[in-house]
Amino acid sequence: MSLQAAVGLVIGLALLGANLPFLNQRWLAVLPARGGVKPLWGRLMELVLLYFLVGAVALALEAHLGQIYPQRWEFYAITAAMFVTLAFPGFVWRYLVRR
Repeated sequence: MSLQAAVGLVIGLALLGANLPFLNQRWLAVLPARGGVKPLWGRLMELVLLYFLVGAVALALEAHLGQIYPQRWEFYAITAAMFVTLAFPGFVWRYLVRR
């Protein structure tokens, strides 16, 4: 896999993973929610879990392509902020768009 393909895959997974909790009523898009509605705290917990899953995929791709570069806390703070920013369209669709 080329570097450009790996970067595109990670960005696509991040976009999908950030919006997934807001676009459906199932836990991790698999298990049905009790009562048919997921609470906000559940969606935020899914968001954190998916952040770590996408990060694990990115780390595996980095290891596959070459040496893993050591990161400090600033890197994780920025990627978490970017992940939350990518979740904005799903949040707006779920909570702010009138139906």
